[in-house]
Amino acid sequence: MKEVLLYEKMKEGQNVRCKNCAHYCLILPKKRGICGVRENQSGTLFALNYGKVIALNPDPIEKKPIFHFLPGSYSLSLASVGCNFRCVFCQNWDISQGAKARLDVPGQYMEPEEIVNLALKEKLPSISYTYSEPTIFLEYALDIMKLARKAGLKNCFVSNGFMSKESAEAVLPYLDANNIDIKSSTDEFYRENCGASLQPVLETAKIMKKAGVWVEITTLVIPGLNDSEKDLRNVAGFVRYKLGEETPWHVTRFSSRLSWKLKKVPDTPVETLKKAHKIGKAMGLKYVYTGNVAGLDSENTVCPDCGETVIERKGFEIKRRDAEGKCPKCNADLIIK
Repeated sequence: MKEVLLYEKMKEGQNVRCKNCAHYCLILPKKRGICGVRENQSGTLFALNYGKVIALNPDPIEKKPIFHFLPGSYSLSLASVGCNFRCVFCQNWDISQGAKARLDVPGQYMEPEEIVNLALKEKLPSISYTYSEPTIFLEYALDIMKLARKAGLKNCFVSNGFMSKESAEAVLPYLDANNIDIKSSTDEFYRENCGASLQPVLETAKIMKKAGVWVEITTLVIPGLNDSEKDLRNVAGFVRYKLGEETPWHVTRFSSRLSWKLKKVPDTPVETLKKAHKIGKAMGLKYVYTGNVAGLDSENTVCPDCGETVIERKGFEIKRRDAEGKCPKCNADLIIK
């Protein structure tokens, strides 16, 4: 447990205003924010999940998915419980939602130094803050990120993007890459399915890109909810015109078996992913990838200038043919960090 970094003590009683994410929760004494892990104790806001690791694994960085940042490497990936969303389609719901009804906060306590030392010991070039929303364990993430930066390691977020301006600015000096979910182009989708709103997500993506963080975007394509041509075109258009044509867009398959509450919604047809891929390319995006479906050529990185396959992917196994980020055929810059 640690006092929260970003909050304001209100004049009325012992109420506090959390500034960690775009909800800006007003939290009364003995109550918690929407995330379920920030609690007002007598006018002081504490992060109950500080240092409590619920998941810790060396993952292929492509699993995040991040394709243009340290491709082919493994990243030490960690999470604490809690989330500022309540996505009905969440595929890590046991971590993100499961602890919200509990008084205790589960997880094994680990000092930030332990995380960094483990990454160094295992010769992993980066640490990824993932599985749940990293903004929700901001204080812990920041303490690790600062040590990781000093040790020469890279820091990656896998995020829903629903950050406050204050939390985004806090991580920018230490963040190297960020895969941000843009789940739909409509605020209605976010309100009905996530308990949040769209605009803060878009603002976070623009802030990250402008600051020089390597940004990739993911859209989980869900039948009947966000798979219309209009919705997909609007997301692709935002990526193209607000973030840049070089920004990778991942369109990934929804699985009802893994979801929290959408058990009766069918898995995304492969043809829908192919349609989304085609839309992204037609909108002028250089790199569009399909995910959660093995064997599609659209998992590969193809040179946008000459069409040469430069990184071949089969699941999380990759075969690189590029020459230090350059196409071996035409020498085009593939924008690989």
